[in-house]
Amino acid sequence: MNSDENWIGARWKSLKTASQTLRFRLMVWNAIVVVLAAGATLAGLREGVRFALYHEVDQLLAEDMRQIVLMLEERPVDLPDMYQTLEQHAEGHIQHGWFVAFLDQEGKVVWSSAKAPDEAIDYPEKLAESRPTEVDAIRFIQHRLEKPSAGIAAVRLGTSLRSIWDDLARVDRQVLGASGLVLLLAPMCGYWLAGRATEPLSDMIHASARLRPSHLEERLPWRGTGDELDQLAATINGLLDRIAVHVSRKQDLLANAAHELRTPLAAIRSSIEVTLNEPRSVEDYQELLGELIEENDHLENLVNQLLLLSETESDRHFIHLHPISLDQAVQRSVEMFRGVAEENGLALHAKLQPSWVKGNVEHLRQVVNNLLDNAVKFTPEGGGIDVTLRRSADQSTVELAIADNGYGIPTEEHDKVFERFFRGDGHRVPGEPTQGTGLGLSICAAVIHSHNGEIKVESAPGEGATFRITLPLHDLRSEDQYGEVGEETVGESAKQAAKGH
Repeated sequence: MNSDENWIGARWKSLKTASQTLRFRLMVWNAIVVVLAAGATLAGLREGVRFALYHEVDQLLAEDMRQIVLMLEERPVDLPDMYQTLEQHAEGHIQHGWFVAFLDQEGKVVWSSAKAPDEAIDYPEKLAESRPTEVDAIRFIQHRLEKPSAGIAAVRLGTSLRSIWDDLARVDRQVLGASGLVLLLAPMCGYWLAGRATEPLSDMIHASARLRPSHLEERLPWRGTGDELDQLAATINGLLDRIAVHVSRKQDLLANAAHELRTPLAAIRSSIEVTLNEPRSVEDYQELLGELIEENDHLENLVNQLLLLSETESDRHFIHLHPISLDQAVQRSVEMFRGVAEENGLALHAKLQPSWVKGNVEHLRQVVNNLLDNAVKFTPEGGGIDVTLRRSADQSTVELAIADNGYGIPTEEHDKVFERFFRGDGHRVPGEPTQGTGLGLSICAAVIHSHNGEIKVESAPGEGATFRITLPLHDLRSEDQYGEVGEETVGESAKQAAKGH
């Protein structure tokens, strides 16, 4: 008993699950549409046949009525001969129940053919002229003569509808049979068609189920039909490509960060272990502490850069966007690096147009600082650094260019310089080891992209490098709280920026 109940429960659960599938719903929708369409078509066909049959009967009655009226209008009228002719005609169409009757002025029957139905002959109500009337299974018309002849004032002519009803009954049986066949085949065909339609979705589900964070090479099948399912597959595959790139970049970042953190930590541990191997003087311990502080500074700088890079790739930084004077922010960075440039024998020039953008002043200052630091670092003594800021002709964007005449960057490295932890192969300073964390330019690219801007490099070995940044201009007139843009407003912005730093 329990086994039967378990089997019934399992079957019920299976049917319930199947009824919730898209394939089942498509089958039901298809069956409903097909059945309704077929029902409407068959019903329309049945009504069309009924109309055609009735119309044919009415036409025959009208023709017979015209012929009888012509016979009555002949002069003289041979009534016995006409009665005989009409009786013979009624006998010849007995299977159709054809009949005719002549009425006088008072509506009483003057003469009628044999087997004329009483319900039609004695119909009490007034009839419309030559308009068909139906009583039970009899359809008849009446025509009133303009000039009564031989006591005959009206002609009533009709026929039985039994044969037509039999024909319609046969049509009804055929319609019901066809409806039953459609009702039987519609779900079966609908289930098959739904299976064909949802098969790509099943493949997508199975392919998606095989996806793993560590194995993102799986892609959804593409049939090449160009339909919505192919568009869905292409869209999801594009998303998977972006996810794979994102996961790969995160994995590379984690691996590179671990490597960069391990090196100074290993150096710190090694220095401490060497120092602890034997007693040291106070000066030795002080020297060790100084080295530890330097390594700690390197670690702190690396961690800060990683945090900044993570922040620029999130949505949190958009909360801090506000109108800033970009020329004042760049001017402050230029003044900060002017002393360093002079110490290295470099000429630092700046030509800045007043420009406002909407952004994070700290992040944009970090970008300018990174680019100026690289320019100072990779430009030999006696060189120069030019910083220009100018608005576009249509006043929609502003371009910041920082150019040096240093060692330059090979063309094949132009796209790589913005990758995380990329530090080149020492091309820019021949004979010297590559320094830095390799995060500076990747931070610049992330910050600029988060401000809806673009950054690119133009360089060649021995010809220096120019970094160009394009940002959308901000119209202060759209900010009610800022009023008119002028020297006083820019000056206030500079004071606020100075207080913030």
